[in-house]
Amino acid sequence: MLDQIKGLHHVTSMASDAQENNDFFTRVLGLRRVKKTVNFDAPDVYHLYYGDRVGTPGSVMTYFPFPHIAQGRRGTGAVSETAFAVPQGSLDYWRERLAEAGAGEVQDDTRFGEKRLRFAGPDGDGFALVEVADDPRAAFADGPVPADRGIHGFRGVTMRLRDGAATAELLKFMGYRELGREGALIRLGIEGGNGADIVDLEVLPDADRAREGAGSVHHVAFAVENREAQAEVRRALLQAGAHVTPVIDRDYFWAIYFRTPGGVLFEIATNEPGFDRDEDIAHLGEALKLPDQHAHLRARLEKTLAPITG
Repeated sequence: MLDQIKGLHHVTSMASDAQENNDFFTRVLGLRRVKKTVNFDAPDVYHLYYGDRVGTPGSVMTYFPFPHIAQGRRGTGAVSETAFAVPQGSLDYWRERLAEAGAGEVQDDTRFGEKRLRFAGPDGDGFALVEVADDPRAAFADGPVPADRGIHGFRGVTMRLRDGAATAELLKFMGYRELGREGALIRLGIEGGNGADIVDLEVLPDADRAREGAGSVHHVAFAVENREAQAEVRRALLQAGAHVTPVIDRDYFWAIYFRTPGGVLFEIATNEPGFDRDEDIAHLGEALKLPDQHAHLRARLEKTLAPITG
């Protein structure tokens, strides 16, 4: 069993409109936009990152906003819900805030003893806010949400699968252990993790498969401290039979990718070098940053990418 993985690093999804996506995460959820860059493989599309003050691994939600993208469909073989940790006793505040923002139906529920609010993002994305006592991670204090009500980072994700056995075994190999079962849910977590260290597997054998599109999670990334730890994980995964990509430089972290037995795309990302490698912390997410391979496109991209205000 591996011990290098400490929980989630980031979750990357797809959206239909960059401005709407930005407004929801910065003005409604109160996260900070920590990077405005472009998709490595499709530079005509933004890649937007939202998180805490510095984009700490385990706090970062990222999006590819593809104009005119088709709507995604919930189903198996995908991440169905991303859960954020909020302070204990804050759900009344969030219920009112989400209602005022027109977030649609907000549902109260309890999962494994934790109080939660479930709601949808602008593209039907599945989200939950989970009350977590004594979370040591600091919420972003300079946005519209008070720090004592703010999001501390991820709590975890839910993966909807037709068969959870093989994915559960993979996660155990990655350092997770089973914490409990509740109905169709299997909860796994990492002891001493980074706070974003819960994965729930929802096993629905007869459900339709998900269809990728707006509101879909593209991949979920797990955090390791550095490239040395990443190399150890990559070797172990290859020896276990996973088809893992070479290491890819993503400017703010190094990444490897592989597809899980249940169909979800996993990434292992390094905590280094971080989002302040090319911007001062006071100005994260303000300027358009381009990967070196796309630097020659700046003049065109600055004309064709829709401006994002706020």
